[in-house]
Amino acid sequence: MWRHIASNAVTFLIVALFLLAGAILWGQGQYRGEGPLAQAICLKVDRGSTMSRVSDNLAEQGAISSPSVFRIGADYEDKTNQLKAGSFLVPENASMEEIVSIITRGGASSCGTEVVYRIGVTRATVQVRELDPSSNRFVEKASFNPKEEEAPEEYTRVRGEADTRYRVALAEGVTSWQVVEELKSVDLLSGDVAEVPAEGMLAPDSYEISANDTRAQLIQRMLDAQQRRIAEVWGQRRDDVPLNSPEEMLTLASIIEKETGVAEERRQVASVFTNRLNQGMKLQTDPTVIYGVTRGQGVLGRGLRQSELRRETPWNTYVIDGLPPTPIANPGLASLRAAVDPDETPYIFFVADGTGGHAFAVTLAEHNTNVARWRQIEAERANN
Repeated sequence: MWRHIASNAVTFLIVALFLLAGAILWGQGQYRGEGPLAQAICLKVDRGSTMSRVSDNLAEQGAISSPSVFRIGADYEDKTNQLKAGSFLVPENASMEEIVSIITRGGASSCGTEVVYRIGVTRATVQVRELDPSSNRFVEKASFNPKEEEAPEEYTRVRGEADTRYRVALAEGVTSWQVVEELKSVDLLSGDVAEVPAEGMLAPDSYEISANDTRAQLIQRMLDAQQRRIAEVWGQRRDDVPLNSPEEMLTLASIIEKETGVAEERRQVASVFTNRLNQGMKLQTDPTVIYGVTRGQGVLGRGLRQSELRRETPWNTYVIDGLPPTPIANPGLASLRAAVDPDETPYIFFVADGTGGHAFAVTLAEHNTNVARWRQIEAERANN
């Protein structure tokens, strides 16, 4: 009898082990396999939240099939106590393992609401936007000029939320003075900037910021980024470009940046200035004249006068030979690259063509025809 009981016990134990192994394999498959989420979601994890609460939330949104498996898996990976507060983008069909990694690895929120302080060439704006998880695109919720308008209620509301992200977006072609002035209106930052950085030495880009940052720290990040770009691009220069130093590259890049906003034109515009430098011709570019008038402190806001075109300043390339002594704005990476790798063209003239781009010419006669066409377009627009 005892032998029979022992045999049954062994059989039962073997069956139990098989069932346990099967359950573990099933659980692993559930935890690591493709999830049921049909469309990406933005998961908000509040401060003080628990893995249990998060798993229930995920199950309600159809992101996981079993809150219990989710919690057991997180516990097995020793991640239960590593839960981070924030808003996190959970992609469609994400596995439980992937979701646990997303909400415990730390770093900034990857979705939700974002405030962007945009510093543009002609104006600065504050934009409140929210990521649409289904399209992975931002939707604007509010926008205003902090120097001219009261902050809207939406901005005030999101400023009070812990998971709101912030960034400063610097446009290509802004001047260093403009950057320092506009940063004064970014109420998230603290402190002052001791002096305006050298023209051209701030990298146009998007910079994530937090309430612990100072204006001086952000400026230093911009300076460091531009230094890295300058070193990288100067090392990639063609041997035949008429530039003798990284400083000259930066100056030419700033002129290219101010002359065209069309990405496809940058290397063509660069070719015109390269050809002129090679031929000993004056650059004769209006943005340098404007910089001589404004010194980069704001926008001219009107057309150039003939007296200004003739006035001698260090930057007036209708008067001086070669490049001006300093950049006239902060150029982006594409303009830096164009300066050291221009298109190979015979062009030495260009003028606006009415479409946002330019008409290029080899001879003065061709250029005069293009100028006459542009003047006609200007006149037609003035009469409409």
